[in-house]
Amino acid sequence: MTARQIDVETVNQLVKENAFLQELTRQIRAQDHYGTFRSWEDRLVIAPFVVTKQKKKEISVEGDVDPVTKLRVLSFYRAIAALIEKETGKLCQVVIDLSHEGFGWALIWAGRLIVVNRTLRDVQRFGFDSLEKLAEEGEKLVQSGVEFIQRFPEVADI
Repeated sequence: MTARQIDVETVNQLVKENAFLQELTRQIRAQDHYGTFRSWEDRLVIAPFVVTKQKKKEISVEGDVDPVTKLRVLSFYRAIAALIEKETGKLCQVVIDLSHEGFGWALIWAGRLIVVNRTLRDVQRFGFDSLEKLAEEGEKLVQSGVEFIQRFPEVADI
């Protein structure tokens, strides 16, 4: 077995074992109106979320944010919202507000409770150093949102 095959197997296993990465692939496929990703392995679907530091340096922040990047950001936060919903039973909504320059914010709310609030900056470079970092950040935000709803359930019900 080559190092490349071992790496592919490791990544596939990580995706299969991680609820956040699984939900992220579902969210991306849900936005795939032409069925392009239907036959792709999960690791290939979420590969664009891995952007190394070197690659980030190469990406210009000049100009508008491309639609593919906007969809990646939206899918990331929708995956978080879906897992918070699954955990708490509270309907969660997502809104992303971005300027054409790549600045803005992401909100996830339930009822009248803001459960995730993130400032976005240089969205053209949106991504994570590794799938592990992607999964870690997603899980952290899910857990934070769940804890918020558990602390203030009456506000999330309104």
